[in-house]
Amino acid sequence: MADQVLEAVEISKSYRVDDRSIKVLDSISLTVKKGQFLVIEGKSGSGKSTLLSLLSGLDKPDSGKVILDGTDITGLSEDQLAPFRNRTIGYIFQSFHLVPSLSALENIMFPAELNRDPEAAAKATELLRRVDLHQRNDNFPHQLSGGEKQRVAICRALVNSPQIVFADEPTGNLDSTSGNIILQLLLELRRELDTTLVMATHSREISSTADRIVQLVDGRLS
Repeated sequence: MADQVLEAVEISKSYRVDDRSIKVLDSISLTVKKGQFLVIEGKSGSGKSTLLSLLSGLDKPDSGKVILDGTDITGLSEDQLAPFRNRTIGYIFQSFHLVPSLSALENIMFPAELNRDPEAAAKATELLRRVDLHQRNDNFPHQLSGGEKQRVAICRALVNSPQIVFADEPTGNLDSTSGNIILQLLLELRRELDTTLVMATHSREISSTADRIVQLVDGRLS
């Protein structure tokens, strides 16, 4: 469908623990429309992070398929998948995952530089200004607060103007005040850029702002 940016078809995932196989996700099907803000709710350990990893192409399902922006990414090799992910998605981690040896500006520029975008520096600079961190562009991650690190991570996720942004508990490591600021900022930027947002959270406050909510319980969506 023209208005559909993401489709998961009967995806499952298990992990080996010693001599046991533990099924984390069981035959999950899901569609996401362009521009939608979808929240995946679930208790800690319910498999939300695993599901985001499969939907975004960071990991592959044991069975089923994921179609992202019209491409079946489960059929791509890692050499094909890496540049596709960089062009098509942004990913915001709970623990920031900034490169410690790069400045705030350089962290944001990095995905655009991988795309050989000649405007990488200009786009990163504008995003830093947009999140009110232009005065911190030369600072390294260890010189930033948790909220500042997450603002940099949001900018990095958005620098390539992705079709879809995945966010895994993006306020989970922040105090409530910083978390609210980050959430509002992310929602504002999503609206401005008309980007689809898929977020995993257990926060009902965050869920109340979503267009659509699905529940992950015992490896299945409800």
